Amino acid sequence: MDSGRGMFCPFCGKHMTSLTRFCFACGRCLEFLKDVNQTETLEKPGTSRQPDTVQNNPCPSYKQFMEYRSSKSQERQSFNYGPKGKYKPKERKHVQINVGLMGPHGTDGTDLKPLRGKTLPLFTDPEIAAPDLLKQAVQKLRTFNKDMPEGPYVLLYPDCSEVVHVPGSESSFKLAEYKKEIGKAYSRITFFICLEKHYKREYDTSDSDSEIVITTRSRAELNRADTLVFEPQNQSTPKYKLEDEREETDIALSDIVANLSLPIDHKKVSQFNISRANVWDGAVRGFKRTTYSETCDMLVKFTDDTGVLEEGIDTGGPRREFLTLLMKHLKDRPIFDGPEGHRFWVYNANAVREDEYYMAGKMIAVSVVHGGPGPHFLSEDLVHYLAGQPSFHATNNLITDEEIGKALQEIENAASLDALRECMMRHSTMLQTAGCLRHVATVDEKKQIVSDYLQWYIIDRNSSVIDRFRDGLSTLEFLTALQQHPTLLAPVLCHSERRLTAFELECLFKPDLSPSGSNRRLKESQTMAYWADYLLDCEESHAAVSVEDVLMFATGLSSLPPSGLEPLPQIEFLDDSAFPMANTCSNSLRLPLLDSYTLFKSQMDFGIQNSPGFGCF
Repeated sequence: MDSGRGMFCPFCGKHMTSLTRFCFACGRCLEFLKDVNQTETLEKPGTSRQPDTVQNNPCPSYKQFMEYRSSKSQERQSFNYGPKGKYKPKERKHVQINVGLMGPHGTDGTDLKPLRGKTLPLFTDPEIAAPDLLKQAVQKLRTFNKDMPEGPYVLLYPDCSEVVHVPGSESSFKLAEYKKEIGKAYSRITFFICLEKHYKREYDTSDSDSEIVITTRSRAELNRADTLVFEPQNQSTPKYKLEDEREETDIALSDIVANLSLPIDHKKVSQFNISRANVWDGAVRGFKRTTYSETCDMLVKFTDDTGVLEEGIDTGGPRREFLTLLMKHLKDRPIFDGPEGHRFWVYNANAVREDEYYMAGKMIAVSVVHGGPGPHFLSEDLVHYLAGQPSFHATNNLITDEEIGKALQEIENAASLDALRECMMRHSTMLQTAGCLRHVATVDEKKQIVSDYLQWYIIDRNSSVIDRFRDGLSTLEFLTALQQHPTLLAPVLCHSERRLTAFELECLFKPDLSPSGSNRRLKESQTMAYWADYLLDCEESHAAVSVEDVLMFATGLSSLPPSGLEPLPQIEFLDDSAFPMANTCSNSLRLPLLDSYTLFKSQMDFGIQNSPGFGCF
């Protein structure tokens, strides 16, 4: 450590040509090194006890310091700074997978099948092992299914094989390793749990021997099943084919909506103050309020014509009525064009400034997930485009501009190649604007020209506002669900010619009848016959109201919602009123006990048409 060969600061490691009182780099005191320097100087002339060490390692303090600094650096990298300067270990980010229940199926009970509506999301550590994943899955499913039997349970892959090793290897199961091998996102991975006694069902094959029989599926079937509920091929239950993945499943629409609604916190509310005379204005104020959150429950309060707040707390009925009225008003906004039931977006500068396209998408997503109806008026081609499907089959009927519609009809009716070319030159400005003006070699190309123009007219020219609508539709992951399940969710957005029937409504409402044999039971039975006939008259347009009006009066909905009705609708009976009454929060309809069908029908018509709030649609 003499000045001839220099030295290093033991604190910061800075090279120094000579020993000074303080380090010129870090400023630390170095006086204690003088004793070390003197000791080395005394040992040089004579025999040293460790001559090799002094010669080969002239600065042992620096080496020890660098080793110490390296170890401390590694230690610091394994910790994060927490509040108030405290250390806390790094936490791995949890990932979302899906867990479901399997049970026996088939005549002999030997086959295992996923139970419908029993699949839930689970957030867990990607490095979790099979035993811990089984515990978490059982706990999650038991939380939402109080009727689950006691275990023990086993953890299964979708092909009904037990989760022990990563498929195709002998290594113990780790979620991250399984995800890597299967090559799918965590959110598309599903595991199932099953009672051990169902999984290991024994069959006696002889007096002394028995074997375990487990029904499994091929690896190809496993890949097709993915995260959707698997339906065995030999079953005759209805299936829905997804056009993007070509896979069959019996997953219900209500189950999809139920999963989307899981983030909603029912302990918090976002309030809406609505006047039925101007539903849109009140809705926009509510959605734009800084305290509004789509993950909060909706508290809707209606005001009557005199501005007096209606009494009562929203437990579902006012919210459903508000969302129904909102979807009705939405289709008439200037952001839409096209015929009734086949509306598509059109650019509107004022709506762009007000960000109305984003608001419209958000309103639709919130309505569906919060238990309301879908819009049921969008163009099917537009919905397919949103869902990521390539199909486009629009017709000239969607064009509301008479001149453009007439021009496309002329091109479509061209009988010869010369007639087609002459027609295209006559409308060259229109076609050139859409990028459809080109040389044609055959008359059959007219269909492609018309299709290309319709695609530009409906989709391409409005791409900027469609993208903004798509952003709003992503609220509560609704757009993701639409792209994953287009066959089930597309009808929620598109127009359908199918109407609600009297039979469906009759089956929907369950009567609360008096004990059999009582005099009141006889009156109630007679009233139920009047009720069934009244619904038929509504369906056949022989009554003053429609079947949809009756449903609106009783539930606040004019159509059955994708989420299903909760609680289930019921019919009660009135002794003290000649007119029907309804509670849209409990979905209960109260029918009067009258002596004739003619009187029953007239009182029902009058009561529904003149209800002072609920039921007015």
